[in-house]
Amino acid sequence: MAPKPTRVTNRIRALRFEHGEMTQAQLAARIGVTRQTVIAIEQGRYSPSLELAFQIAAVFGVRIDDVFSYEGEAP
Repeated sequence: MAPKPTRVTNRIRALRFEHGEMTQAQLAARIGVTRQTVIAIEQGRYSPSLELAFQIAAVFGVRIDDVFSYEGEAP
């Protein structure tokens, strides 16, 4: 049985391109995970830990809620 997709969505791909077309491998190296982990997070197949989410936001110099949102979240 396949894992249930996460309800957390993200803007990582868009942010990578806004920051000099950063590759998944470059982002992975900056936050200390594998490229496969970055791919899974981008595709919504894996929700990062809170610590990792903050690290991703820090790489782009934005707030965590500028990167991640939760489906059904009130505006």
